Amino acid sequence: MIIGNGREITMAGQVCMADTSGAFYLAGSRTLIVSDLHLEKGSSFARRGMLIPPYDTVATLMHLKRVIEYFDPARVIALGDSFHDRDAASRLSDQSHATLVDLQDKRSWVWVSGNHDPAPPFGLAGEVCDEMHIGPLVLRHEPQVGSCFGEVAGHLHPVARVVTARGSLRRRCFVSDGTRCILPAFGAYAGGLNLRDDAFAALFPQTPPTAHVLGRDRIYSVAQDSCFAD
Repeated sequence: MIIGNGREITMAGQVCMADTSGAFYLAGSRTLIVSDLHLEKGSSFARRGMLIPPYDTVATLMHLKRVIEYFDPARVIALGDSFHDRDAASRLSDQSHATLVDLQDKRSWVWVSGNHDPAPPFGLAGEVCDEMHIGPLVLRHEPQVGSCFGEVAGHLHPVARVVTARGSLRRRCFVSDGTRCILPAFGAYAGGLNLRDDAFAALFPQTPPTAHVLGRDRIYSVAQDSCFAD
């Protein structure tokens, strides 16, 4: 995946970068936003007897490291559900914990509370909040139904299914109508909710949004009407 070859979108009058990595970048304030890392999802499933390869945290953090090295942000905002459950931060391996500490070094870090991780992460630095404002933008984990000008949120893990000459593709995407933007999940094991689901219809009742679909080397902007249900 080529990092940095994203698409500029205007949100509440602010020019933002929807990147191929799944990160959202605000160049004016050197702020990098990622949502739904779901760290330690694999170990959470293992505790419940569902055995899946336990490599999600390492893969997610290595991806995040590459993105941070590229953008060199002054501030990173993790937009909720950074950890898959309340105890996940305490299950980080020594290596993963050290990687996170290194990524936080010499930059501001904000943990926005999510429904999976409402409490501050164990043993890690950073500010914890329910939501924050950057100019006209309001950042929170779960989008609110109704008019919410400038909202940047996650939670829904949006994906779009598009049909091309090569067949059907289902890929993670940013969803925006210019007044709010829902970010894709950043975590390696995070699932996805189809853009044609009723949850998105409730958030964009007036203007059909655009899916900014993550490709390997660029972002493809596709009208919602050109996306298909699963």
